[in-house]
Amino acid sequence: MELDWEDIKTVLAVVREGTLARAAQTLGVNYTTVARRITRAETALGQKLFERLTEGYRPTEFGLLTARHGEQMEQHQNALLRQVQGRDHTLRGPLVITAPQILLNLHLIHVIDQFCTLHPEVELSVNAANDLVDLGRRRADLAVRVSDSPGDTLIGLRLSDQHTAAFASPEVARRIAAAPDDPVGWIVHSQTKGVPAVALARNPRAFVRARFDDMIAMTGAAQAGLGVVRMPMFIGRGTPGLVQVPVMEPSPYAPIWVVAHADVWPGAKVSAFRALLKVYFCEHGAKFLA
Repeated sequence: MELDWEDIKTVLAVVREGTLARAAQTLGVNYTTVARRITRAETALGQKLFERLTEGYRPTEFGLLTARHGEQMEQHQNALLRQVQGRDHTLRGPLVITAPQILLNLHLIHVIDQFCTLHPEVELSVNAANDLVDLGRRRADLAVRVSDSPGDTLIGLRLSDQHTAAFASPEVARRIAAAPDDPVGWIVHSQTKGVPAVALARNPRAFVRARFDDMIAMTGAAQAGLGVVRMPMFIGRGTPGLVQVPVMEPSPYAPIWVVAHADVWPGAKVSAFRALLKVYFCEHGAKFLA
């Protein structure tokens, strides 16, 4: 029996993910297909690749060896496909982009609408994700990121600088205006220490009222009147029911980039989408700055 690339790729996915269920989700197949491919790879190699345990599949020495070679094969395949895409001068076929959800909702959806109208033969897929997607492994072709740099292995175009400021509901804003020295409740991200230092210096009685792990949830909490949130200007200005409050001065925030792998960057579809992004941010850049 010959060893099939799909089977090797499945071994690699199970080693990475630890369970058949997560590997199946990554590969876009069902649990049964993953199990069948593992058994087929073991038959072809004549070796046991995994210990079947109640907590998951533990790779054997041969399983790890197969996964290492599978990773090298995957890298070569991705390099070939990236270079083919980078030399593709047609405006048709698949294009995958990724960007933070709230930036998509408030701004990038207009660019997407324009792109789809201009290039109807492009099959556009959008991944709304706050986590960084691995462009080297072709999880996406193009990414819009809020970051201080595009990354060492990527090419990037800086679309816009940003500022951050404090926003709250109109009712909370009225209370602050009427009694600026009274305690001010803040909604902060779960990974931050607490009330921003510049705000605490202005009002030592400020306190953390609630913590959230997601900016969309924080925005909703601010709309509901739970307290003040520090957020990028484009979110505060673009969200109904929020107004800027003078509890801190606006400050610089990480800029917005569009990035791609160097192999993919010259491709026609990536270039066309990037060009529309550049025009949009040139026209709407004031919405991101104080």
